[in-house]
Amino acid sequence: MKLLEDRILKDGKIGAGNVLKVDSFLNHQIDVPFLSELGREFHRLYKDEGITKILTIEASGIGIACLTAAHFGVPVVFAKKTPTNNISGDVYTAEVYSYTHERTYGIRLSRDFLGPDDRVLIIDDFLAKGSALLALLKIVHDAGATAAGAGIVIEKAYQHGGEIVRAQGLRVESLARIASMDEDGVKFVREE
Repeated sequence: MKLLEDRILKDGKIGAGNVLKVDSFLNHQIDVPFLSELGREFHRLYKDEGITKILTIEASGIGIACLTAAHFGVPVVFAKKTPTNNISGDVYTAEVYSYTHERTYGIRLSRDFLGPDDRVLIIDDFLAKGSALLALLKIVHDAGATAAGAGIVIEKAYQHGGEIVRAQGLRVESLARIASMDEDGVKFVREE
C-alpha cells in the first residue's frame, strides 16, 4: 500500500538494534484518520469473509484493530498480556516469545468473547518472526472459531514469520512488506 510505504519513509525511524520506529503515527501517537484508511483497506481485502470479530493483542494492535472493526461493524477482542482480576471465569491462553523484550509471556482471552460461531480477522501492527500471530491463531483454534485471515500493517519479510504462518494455511495480508532496512533506509518487497 503506497500510502503506508510513503508514510514509513517520511516518518519512520530506524532505531538501535535495527528496530523500525513508527510510533509517531501507528503505535504510540496514533494518527486516527490515517489508521482509519488502513482499516478501510483491511475491510476491502476481507469484506467477503463474513467477519464477526476482530482479534488482536495488547497494546499496540488495539488502535488499528478498533479502526478496522469500525469499517466491519463488529467488536474487537484483545488478548491481555498480564493477569487481571477483570477477566473472570475460564480463559484461552497461549505463549508468546517477544524478541524485542527477549522473554516469553502468556496471553489470555476470556472464553466469553470468542466461540465456535465466530469468523475472526486477526489484526496486528507488526509481523516479524510470527510468535504473536501464532499465539493468537492458537486462541482462535482453541475457541473453535474460524480464522478468516490476518491483517498486518507492517511485515518484516526478511524475518520470515509471514512465511511460517502462511505455510500453516492462514491468509495473511500485509499492507507494507519490508525486504530490508539498515542505516541507509527501508526497502520494500515489490510484488512481481
